[in-house]
Amino acid sequence: MGIIVPVLTLVFLLLTTVSHAASKPRMILVGGSAQAWKVPDSSTNTLNQWAENNRFKVGDILVWKYDGKVDSVLKVTKEDYDTCNTANPLKQFNDGDTEIELENSGAHFFISGAPDHCAKGEKIHIVVLAERNPGGGGSRDGGDGGSPMVTPVSPQAKTPASAPAHNAAVGLNVGSGLFLTAVAIGLAMA
Repeated sequence: MGIIVPVLTLVFLLLTTVSHAASKPRMILVGGSAQAWKVPDSSTNTLNQWAENNRFKVGDILVWKYDGKVDSVLKVTKEDYDTCNTANPLKQFNDGDTEIELENSGAHFFISGAPDHCAKGEKIHIVVLAERNPGGGGSRDGGDGGSPMVTPVSPQAKTPASAPAHNAAVGLNVGSGLFLTAVAIGLAMA
């Protein structure tokens, strides 16, 4: 009976650590590679195809790498996205190293501010998943004060296996918890 408390403490600590790691925001390189923010090479290699094959969550940070002297990133309404209207962006960036935090779930629309680039396909529609556990606690930066790593998601990703790493951490969280709970019950019965 004396071993149950330490084992349950270990289970709690493991679940807390893995759960906290899963809530850390990701920095995601738009298009999966540097300089992907450009007019697409073909209609089969668009930024929207890349976006459709990835999952985005509240708190993720999108990172654009591009030549700020000739291009820009505009956050726009759906109407301006559909018509490639660059006149009234919600936000405008032209620093060549743009970072935008996805602060809420739903649709987000971005187009190029360079003349005719949007009409040629340099635009992206991001859908952010709704939060499962709002107010889950913990700090957004993982509590270590360091910067999160940029996650270059492959533009060729085609299967659910290409889902962001946080899904694996959640699976580890559940799997480890079940395993350790089974171990604790086994020890308690011994």
